[in-house]
Order: sequence, then structure tokens, then C-alpha cells
Amino acid sequence: MDDRMSFTTLYDVQQLLKRFGTYVHVGKRLWDIELMFIEVKRLYESQMIDKKTFISAQLVLKREHRKEEKKEKDRSK
Repeated sequence: MDDRMSFTTLYDVQQLLKRFGTYVHVGKRLWDIELMFIEVKRLYESQMIDKKTFISAQLVLKREHRKEEKKEKDRSK
């Protein structure tokens, strides 16, 4: 996978993290996404990934986070 690849799914972001030896599985999808946010930011701040990769991954994570929050909200109704 090229570092400059654009990400479209959460799986793509997981594969990026896996390349750096980071496996995220907390047990709840929402928490996994939140931890992935932190890990992607850490990679960017350490200059392990470029800005385009960082932004692309963050957009996917934000979208997936919103979806999970909506699911949880709908379940609690």
C-alpha cells in the first residue's frame, strides 16, 4: 500500500496502522475508531505518514465515528 493512497473504508485505515505494527481492537467499534484517531495522529506527528495520508485517514475515521454514534443513538430510542 502506498502511503499516499486515499482511504475509503475503515479497513483501509486499519491496514495503514497494521503496516506500523499497530493493531486496534478494544471491543467496541466506537472505541476502536477513537483509538485509531489517536494512532493516526501519532504517526503524522512522528512524520511517519504525510499530510495527505493523515487527512484522508481522518476523514474516514470521522465519517465512521458519526455512523457509530448515530447507531448508538438510534438503539437508545
